[in-house]
Amino acid sequence: MPRIALATYDPGTAPSKDADLPVLVRALNDAGAQADAPYWDDPGIDWSAYDLVVVRSTWDYSWRAAEFTAWLERVARATRIANPAEVIRWNLDKRYLGELAAAGVPTVPTSYLAPGEDGAPVLPADHDYVIKPTSGAGARFAARYTPAEHETAVRHLARMHAEGFTAMVQPYLQGIDVTGERALQFFGGRLLHASRKGAVLSPGTPYDADKVAHPDLTPWQPTDAELAVAEKALAAVPGSAAPLLYARVDLADGPDGTPRLMELELVEPNLFLFLHPDSLPRTAAAILAEATA
Repeated sequence: MPRIALATYDPGTAPSKDADLPVLVRALNDAGAQADAPYWDDPGIDWSAYDLVVVRSTWDYSWRAAEFTAWLERVARATRIANPAEVIRWNLDKRYLGELAAAGVPTVPTSYLAPGEDGAPVLPADHDYVIKPTSGAGARFAARYTPAEHETAVRHLARMHAEGFTAMVQPYLQGIDVTGERALQFFGGRLLHASRKGAVLSPGTPYDADKVAHPDLTPWQPTDAELAVAEKALAAVPGSAAPLLYARVDLADGPDGTPRLMELELVEPNLFLFLHPDSLPRTAAAILAEATA
């Protein structure tokens, strides 16, 4: 009987935000595994006792990057981890978008502003734009600006830099307000399901305000063009000759109406199984197969 850990975060006194986790643990146990969901930062866990550790919902990792990376290395030395540690390390910093763009993947144009750089930051003067950290989740520290909001944006950058975050600046894709963002979820290299959500960043919402990360979420049937971008992005991931256990490809329409890569989530994507209950058996089977391979 394979032992499987679905590593998650400690929500403290609040309910966990991972609604899929207990359902997935139960499905794995019903399928013949011994599965549970330990907190990734629990010092009492013997990770070597597991045949497979799946980085499932470690949703506080981006604010504890050094600690998380050290944990990742320890687990990778102790047992098998999915996705592979080297893929997760690469995916932790969204500067990977530059590598994917260089590999020919249609992406949202992105520039980066690191702490300590000389000179005043250069921000767009002719279109709306988004500022967010290169290591972040749930739209935290993300905001949308108009050119007239330059001084507010500069204060946003100063706050991020003071806390050690590198900022990324992207044009705001106006198509998001019409067609939303699409999330294509892959398991074992095959499309599992897809979802569509509305715009996350509303004009005037402060960067440090709580945001709904997945508003107006609905099932989605991906187009051929969306599938082509997703498959090209996954093929360009370094060190992933074999299909990854899981991947979520987030897309939005560019100014020309064609899909662009927003984010490639290979660390701990929300699976949205609550929206796609028919995907649960396939998800559990793929994890079980990974644990017994």
